[in-house]
Amino acid sequence: MMLWKTTPPRPSRSIDASVICMFAMLPGLFWTSGPETAKALRTAGIEQFAAPPEQLGAWNQAGFHATALGDRVKLITPGIDRKVQVASATTAPWVNSNGWRLRREPDHQFLYDLPAQAGGAVPLAAAEAFAFNANAMLKIDPASLDAFSKMLQFLRTVPERTLPDVADFGFVDDGSDMAGEQLNLLARRNLLFRVLRAPDPKLRLNIKTNSDDPHLFAAKVREQLKDDQRTLRVYGSEVVLCRLAGDASLMRIHVLNYGRNNLEGVRLRIRGSYASGKLYGQLASPPLADFSVADGFTEFSIPHLGAYAVVGLTRSFLFLFAFIRGQLNTRTPLTTAGRNFVESPTRYPRTNPQS
Repeated sequence: MMLWKTTPPRPSRSIDASVICMFAMLPGLFWTSGPETAKALRTAGIEQFAAPPEQLGAWNQAGFHATALGDRVKLITPGIDRKVQVASATTAPWVNSNGWRLRREPDHQFLYDLPAQAGGAVPLAAAEAFAFNANAMLKIDPASLDAFSKMLQFLRTVPERTLPDVADFGFVDDGSDMAGEQLNLLARRNLLFRVLRAPDPKLRLNIKTNSDDPHLFAAKVREQLKDDQRTLRVYGSEVVLCRLAGDASLMRIHVLNYGRNNLEGVRLRIRGSYASGKLYGQLASPPLADFSVADGFTEFSIPHLGAYAVVGLTRSFLFLFAFIRGQLNTRTPLTTAGRNFVESPTRYPRTNPQS
């Protein structure tokens, strides 16, 4: 593995310079049934969708706004691959996720072609597209329309906020299939990367693709990052993948559950000291459980997790004041009661490695 390190060689949370509106784009629907299903669509609250070319006129005459699908990149059905899991030598479930690809090709247009037997994946696919701000359409079986509609209703309740991506390292992508497999494994390990064409000197670590097996590649990257210095850790599940976006005042965590069942008590650890947290849950939005802040990290548990949830973490006023003061005068960090309110990049708890 080829590595580039920049100075100072210390943990840092890199924020992409290109700011992305994380909550502006809802997934769309590619509806292949005819106008006879107009009542079902109106009941589901859907007035705009893509349709086959031969149906566009009829749909528009019926009062809907139907457009052509256009050329789109087909995505895999998100979830757990039972065949790969059975054949695997390990007990870890094989997660089928498109997150790595949506981050690799953010300007592309995508299509989830979800078969009838994958109806349970419809809410997850809609949530995945939303979490990664993807221009995506879902082709679904009519029996899954209600599940799709309910997920859309939940996604509309998530407050809009423009925030940049958070990354712990840069991945220099050469566009090869091997690089894609490595990105897939990095995403499945919740290792926060930014896809690059050339090394970024603002990042603590830049990594280039090579011929390593993707599993070995991801393990080496994790070793380089060191678990006690990562921005994100997930405990209690191997089927939960996250995307982070944030700035000096707020962190948004998109939490996707790729398993077949709802989960309880999934615990997250985020680098940074946050005063409060708000949960937007698909199932319910109770307070975050066991919220604690210590040694420059914030930990909490999500009591009940369906396919998707969003967590918003907010800094305290004192931290923001200290951050501004630190930006203006980095040589004189603000302190109160003997405690430095500007986070020290060299203080991290030493914990046993966990996935």
